[in-house]
Amino acid sequence: MTRRRLIVGNWKMNGTVTESLKIVTALEHQFKTPPDADVVVAPPFTVLYSVGVAIQDLPFQLGAQNCHWEDKGAFTGEVAAAFLCDIGCRYVIVGHSERRQYCGETDEMVNKKIATALRHELQPIICVGETAGEREANRTWEVLDRQLKGALVDLHHREMEQCVVAYEPVWAIGSGTPATPEMAIEVHHYIRNQIAKRFDAPTAAQVRIIYGGSVKGSNVAQFSRHPEIDGCLVGGASLEAVEFAEIVRTMERGVRSREEGN
Repeated sequence: MTRRRLIVGNWKMNGTVTESLKIVTALEHQFKTPPDADVVVAPPFTVLYSVGVAIQDLPFQLGAQNCHWEDKGAFTGEVAAAFLCDIGCRYVIVGHSERRQYCGETDEMVNKKIATALRHELQPIICVGETAGEREANRTWEVLDRQLKGALVDLHHREMEQCVVAYEPVWAIGSGTPATPEMAIEVHHYIRNQIAKRFDAPTAAQVRIIYGGSVKGSNVAQFSRHPEIDGCLVGGASLEAVEFAEIVRTMERGVRSREEGN
């Protein structure tokens, strides 16, 4: 089956309101016709509302970079999934390696965030991936298995179909050196097989699995033609409208080329 491509721009901790709206304006100029893909922008919490208003009539969807698993309460500094829905978010990134590394996020916490996101009809983008040391020690499959098992506890197959899995090898993020297409394809195939084992093959066939880690306009073509790679989670390059647009267009061209048998 052909899954609709998904390209997500994770702006991380970048962008005041003014700066973020400039990016949106620049993106609007780049997309005179709607892309044949789902394009999501995930700005910082402080600009989500402003960006959401600015993209209402544009072919983009709004995503958040994190959420808490409780709906409300004494959780200073956290943001509830209900708040994100209230301002128009459709997606939320959970389990990003930077959250795991700097904020102590565990597989159990990721699982609770996924359940909460789904309950509020947000599509969770579940990040998994190994460190350089883990890959060098041949522990990639062990790490991915642990992260997937922990994240997907108690999910039903219809809930799983609403999830996106993002393979982001930690060693590639911000390094300028992405995984090779062969590495990414091998891992994506493994992830889909694990989903099939935990749920079933039809469910696994529905789930979009995207690649992230130093994705740029100059290297995205190597990922765009492979049916196992359903899109990209883009970091720094998503802050540059021209480059982000090129990433989207390249993913579209890859799909068309594959469908035409070239």
